[in-house]
Parts: sequence; structure tokens; C-alpha cells
Amino acid sequence: MTSQDPTFLRSFVIDKKGRGQKIDAEEVQQWSPEQGMLWVHLDVSDPDASRWLTKEAKLPAIAVDTLLAGETRPRSMVSDEGMLAVLRGVNMNPGADPEDMVSVRIWIDGHRIISSRRRRLLSIDDICESLHNGNGPTTPGNFLAMLIERLADRIGGFVDSIEDRMDDAEDEISKDKEPGFRQRLSALRRQIAEVRRFLAPQRDALDRLTRQSSAWLSELEAHSLKQEADRITRFLEDLDLARERAVVLQEELLSLIAQEQNARMYVLSVVAAIFLPLTFVTGLLGMNVGGLPGLESPVGFAWSIVIMIVTGICLALFFRWKKWL
Repeated sequence: MTSQDPTFLRSFVIDKKGRGQKIDAEEVQQWSPEQGMLWVHLDVSDPDASRWLTKEAKLPAIAVDTLLAGETRPRSMVSDEGMLAVLRGVNMNPGADPEDMVSVRIWIDGHRIISSRRRRLLSIDDICESLHNGNGPTTPGNFLAMLIERLADRIGGFVDSIEDRMDDAEDEISKDKEPGFRQRLSALRRQIAEVRRFLAPQRDALDRLTRQSSAWLSELEAHSLKQEADRITRFLEDLDLARERAVVLQEELLSLIAQEQNARMYVLSVVAAIFLPLTFVTGLLGMNVGGLPGLESPVGFAWSIVIMIVTGICLALFFRWKKWL
């Protein structure tokens, strides 16, 4: 390994039975197609990766730029030199938000697979484990299909969790809402939007691969990619349904809040209507002018109280008769 060689996160030579043998940077430099299929996995932030991809791997400029790009959206490209795919998977790293999807970029040609990432992706770890166990991919197309399948499995698990949380939210709103329900519902809608933002172009990228990569994929591998594209489409449909359910829940929540506010305002209005004439009576009798009835009577105050009580009862009975109470 020279001082200008990048640090390979993964580097394997894979035989035709799907068993991978780890190799170091020097062995990567000495690799030839007769040894088997080569897979190297790079860190996007490695400063030596660009030189190695350009000078040693001799990749096209567009492939180098895509493999080392800071931010990417799912897409694919097929040319006479190879296939290029940018994919996203849910972030299952400890302490991370699943909707903060992790990008993996892959270049595939006749006997090589060159991939890169910025953050750890568990689907790559799955493929490494399968290579150790001897049941890994046997061709570049098989590698791509296996990776996409692992990504789709975890995306499906995340979509299932979204649907379960949506079911819980619908049950919760039909009962007594716990504190923080609005915040949890808003967070759920944001998660759906974040994941859907990348799944839609990922479906399109897979569709493009299945249509244009006949020179690089066998019929079985192309069929496998087509199935995974259909799975992504189903996940998108499930997310769209979950998003609509979340919108309905949000509207129902706002309606319930409005009903509660209206009920409180109604009670206050009734109370104010009952006490309005009583306030008028007390204000009238409290005027500091001569000639007010009952000023000289020892029972004037008692009669005032009786009049106010009777007035209040009459108003309450009137509201009851009108079914306003």
C-alpha cells in the first residue's frame, strides 16, 4: 500500500461460489480478473479516493464525481463502460433517525464492483457476512440485486413501523389523547415525507436499470431488480396511504380542538347570559340616588336577593326549555 492509496473499508475477491476473500490495498493493486470478482468499498471523505478512482481504477469522470459526491439523490446510468447506481437505505445506525437515509453509490463493470458511502450502511455489512459464509453474490449483477434486496427489506420494516404507529395514533385519537399527541403526529408526517422524498427517485432509478442494463445483467438478475422496483412501488403506495391517514388525523384533531373550544365558549356564554340581568339588577339598586325602592325597608335586601334568585332560576329554566343547556 502506497501513501496515496485510499483506505478501503471493504476489499474482497469473490469466487464463482459466492465466497469472498479479504485482500489488502497492495493485493487490490495486483488484482486481475482471473482471480475472481473484485469488490472494494470506499469512504467518500477519504482524500486519496479521487486519485485512486481516476488513476488506478480508471473510472469515467462522471462515475468518479458520483462516487465522491457530497449529497446525492437516487439515480442510475448505464453506458458501454459499466453501470452506475446511487441508492438510499434507512439509517439503522445506533442513535440515528431512520428517515435520515444513508446513500450508497455503486459502479459495476465486467469484473469489478466499486462502492462508496459517507455513513455506515448495514446492508453492506449483510453482504460482507454472506461472503464470509460462502453464500454471497457470484456476479456484479447478483451483487447489485442482493444489495437492493437488503435495502428494500429494511425500508419495508420501517414502512411497517410507520403503519403501526399510525394505527396507534388512530386508536389514541378515538380515546383520551395523551399529552404531546399533536407533536407526535407532526413528527410522523415529517418522517413519511423524508423517506418518500428518496423512495420515488429510487423506484425510477431501478426501473431505468431494468430497462437499459441488458448488457450487464442476466435475465434472472434483471427480473430480480424488477421485483425490487415493484416492492419499492408498494412501499411508496403504503407511505402515500399513511400520509393521507395522517392528514385525516390532523383534520380530525383540529376539529376536536375546535369542538372543545366551542363547548367552553358556549358554557361561558350561557353563564354570562344568566348573570347579565342579575348584574343589571345589582347595578340598578346600587345607584347612589334618592327614591330607590327598599332603602328604608328592613327587608329590602332580602327581597333583592329573592328577586335575583328567581330571575336566575327562570333564565335557567328558559334555557333548559330551549335545549340550550
